[in-house]
Amino acid sequence: MSASPGATLRVLRERKPLVHQITNYVVMNETANATLAVGALPVMAHAREEVKEMVALAGALVLNIGTLSPHWVEAMIAAGRAANGAGTPVVLDPVGAGATRYRTDTAKRILADVDVTVLRGNAGEVATLVGVAAEVRGVESIGAGDDPAKLARLAARNLGVVASVTGPVDHVSDGERVFAVANGHELLASVTGTGCMSSAITGCFLAAKHDEPLEAAAEALAAFGVAAEDAAREARGPGSFHVILYDALAALDPETLDRRAKIS
Repeated sequence: MSASPGATLRVLRERKPLVHQITNYVVMNETANATLAVGALPVMAHAREEVKEMVALAGALVLNIGTLSPHWVEAMIAAGRAANGAGTPVVLDPVGAGATRYRTDTAKRILADVDVTVLRGNAGEVATLVGVAAEVRGVESIGAGDDPAKLARLAARNLGVVASVTGPVDHVSDGERVFAVANGHELLASVTGTGCMSSAITGCFLAAKHDEPLEAAAEALAAFGVAAEDAAREARGPGSFHVILYDALAALDPETLDRRAKIS
């Protein structure tokens, strides 16, 4: 089936799935608002004592390692295993993998212990996890030694996931096929948390199209990119762009989205 972000967005808004997110302190508000704006329902539950019950209610689980601590890692593993048992798709955002050993080891542990559906990261993070030379400074990707289409395919094959590698042009692969998504705007790089927001929206689209994770992951990035293009037209800089981005997500029109999506 070919990708149709508009059709998936329509299903998403009709079903309003719950998207369980164990994410970081920096972006909790941003990813919750982005989830609501696109049409799904967020819950930001990270206590080890409740994650199994919460994920049982959810249409997707998003794990984000941006602000790590040991008890959160254990909660992520528990939630991921519960999601696997329920057949619920799991998104992993390996924020800053490659910057420190703890981050890299934690991302690898989650990939080993949980059946991750989509790995959504920048080129440096994904390259680190498949052993390709990369530079990650803090949580930002400075560079990776392979081209992103090849990197996405390699990561998908080696890690058994749909690899969603974001950058100026996003590349999404299941190890065989590769989608390039050319929507977006450079202002996305000027606001913290936009990568995390794209992971949250990936979870939303997976909840609506869990049987086709490759298409869902590409469609999510196209929808987020189109919203960014719309927001940038009215923004005066990073601050106003950040606010308008939520309005643009809420205003996405399914038919217009399908016409404007640059998925190849």
